Amino acid sequence: MFTGIVTDLGEVLDISGKGDVLFKIRTSFDVKQVPIGASIANNGVCLTVVDRGSDWFAVQASAETLDKTTLGGWKAGDRINLERAMCIGDELGGHIVSGHVDGVATVVAIRPENESLRFTFEVPEPLKRFVAPKGSVAIDGVSLTVNEVEGARFGVNIIPHTRSVTAFGGYVVGSRVNMEIDMLARYVARLLEKD
Repeated sequence: MFTGIVTDLGEVLDISGKGDVLFKIRTSFDVKQVPIGASIANNGVCLTVVDRGSDWFAVQASAETLDKTTLGGWKAGDRINLERAMCIGDELGGHIVSGHVDGVATVVAIRPENESLRFTFEVPEPLKRFVAPKGSVAIDGVSLTVNEVEGARFGVNIIPHTRSVTAFGGYVVGSRVNMEIDMLARYVARLLEKD
């Protein structure tokens, strides 16, 4: 489990393999404190550490993960949001995030709003019913509050600090991002389904 509060902006160093792919990620985490088998959210995708070096760790993604997330489009040099798994007793500064991406959303507009930027995303049609004004959503692992919803589009404000410490600083119209809907919304919707 994660909180959606990004703690490092990592860099994709190397990509290898076919089918299942190995990603080598540079980080400022103290890698000696990251055990093999640890879970790290990489742009919101929970992946298992399978190797590590002095300033990097490696994770492996299955073909299913590559197909359902943005990881299949990563290139060496890409900057990605990183968060280590939450420990009991940690501050829950965002919301509960599982690291299980529900779909890929697209940035359809970016406009200034005072010192912030208002990002508008379009979500896959099946996910739109899970997004509610003032609800939570995780975009590339960043916990955000939804400002408004119109059909399959929703908006969030990104303050300057968030832009500077996450991958949001590099997003443009057309950028594809991993989206995880709020866990509570998922279970409420399931409970309300008619059999």
